[in-house]
Amino acid sequence: MDLTVYFTGLTMGLSLIMAIGAQNAFVLRQGLKGEHVVWICLTCALSDALLIALGVTSFGRIAAWLPWVDPLMRYGGAAFLIWYGARSLRSALRSREVLTAAPAQEPSGLAGALLTCLALTWLNPHVYLDTVVLLGTLSTQFGAQKASFAAGAMTGSFLFFFALGFGAAALRPVFARPAAWRLLEGGIALVMWAIALKLLLGA
Repeated sequence: MDLTVYFTGLTMGLSLIMAIGAQNAFVLRQGLKGEHVVWICLTCALSDALLIALGVTSFGRIAAWLPWVDPLMRYGGAAFLIWYGARSLRSALRSREVLTAAPAQEPSGLAGALLTCLALTWLNPHVYLDTVVLLGTLSTQFGAQKASFAAGAMTGSFLFFFALGFGAAALRPVFARPAAWRLLEGGIALVMWAIALKLLLGA
């Protein structure tokens, strides 16, 4: 393994994934609630790893073979994000939820959380842009060392998601107040709708 190429992949992967988005907002929310954090982080990181591998090995062929994938993912993803944003806004307006060391609220089911996580990941065309398109394109300059580049980018995803999910625990005292939780939900709604608008406008 070429360590220089590996760290280049790590740096590029982190720089792309750190942007605030629907997936990251969901991981943050789960981390704040302390619900299924390991499984959510693992699902996000493994999904990214699969997409990075796809981009590094198959980007050129996919673009030529499946021209219909872009509009399908764009409009399907926008519809899902609009719905999810509306749900978050409703929670922001009505919820009196707080976070405590031993939360009284019933935890959400693992299956539902994983399905939401998968939808926010795989129905978001920007995820494909970052992983398949951008990282796939960048990897072509490394020739036989593309595997080192991909490994670095995958490592970046694992580091980021687990740091975000478990680091959110440090913010729990802030979210012991209902007002802070409502602000988070409202912010998530705005993030979802902003991304949906960009998708619909083709940005």
